[in-house]
Amino acid sequence: ETGSEDIDILPNGLAFISSGLKYPGLRSLALDKPGEIFLMDLNEDNPRAVELRISRGFDLASFNPHGISTYVD
Repeated sequence: ETGSEDIDILPNGLAFISSGLKYPGLRSLALDKPGEIFLMDLNEDNPRAVELRISRGFDLASFNPHGISTYVD
């Protein structure tokens, strides 16, 4: 409903996708829905985005992700 905002693909083919960005003043189809992070394994024959569960204690109600990046050590 809100579309994907950004994607970051790791060297191993795992993709992290941020979704749910809401801009003030722009129409949104899901104003009351918090943002989400999805994981997609691009190595699979039919990759599907799976929503990641966010840890307890995180303020999910105000989660409005703009971009995503990863750090590989």
